[in-house]
Amino acid sequence: MADMELREMFAANLKRQLKAHDKSQADLARYLGVSTATTANWCSGKIMPRVDKIQSICNWLFIEKSDLLDGQVVDAPVPSRGVKIPVLGRVAAGIPIEAIENIIDTEEITAEMARRGEYFGLKVKGTSMQPVICDGDIVIVRKQEDADSDEIVIATVNGDDATCKRLMKYDGGLSLISYNPEFAPMTFTDKQLEEIPVRIIGRVVEERRKF
Repeated sequence: MADMELREMFAANLKRQLKAHDKSQADLARYLGVSTATTANWCSGKIMPRVDKIQSICNWLFIEKSDLLDGQVVDAPVPSRGVKIPVLGRVAAGIPIEAIENIIDTEEITAEMARRGEYFGLKVKGTSMQPVICDGDIVIVRKQEDADSDEIVIATVNGDDATCKRLMKYDGGLSLISYNPEFAPMTFTDKQLEEIPVRIIGRVVEERRKF
């Protein structure tokens, strides 16, 4: 694919995803810490963002990279009725609390999503992940034991405490980071990950705002 075609395809997909998630170019600029002129250039197809910025956009919108880079430009998918999944307990976005309680509700995911893995919902409590994830929001989580840096994960600390955080890996350990700067990162060495222990139990793939 030619460079111009790739930029135009990305721009069309980005605009569709922003519209589908009720976000503006200005919202995107504020989230990424870039100028509105930069996001306007992305949306017009003049330039492409760096790979790390594309990943950050995906994390913000809770979409896959293929949703922005797929050559088939289609309207952003509208959530449809499909498979019910349980919403379990509450996740402490800030101070870890016991994660898994009784089923408190259910959410629906598409049958296509359900075929790609095992999912559950968790209700977020606290303000450490604001403004991306707010108190009372439901996060849809794909069960998995690992994730990439800059993805939002659900992690257990001491075996029975869970927290919703942005994962950052580094040589010799990892950090669980809040979006709210008032909350300090939780940093662990490889040794601490095993001794405490700290475990990733899932990756957040979607956030559903509850008003």
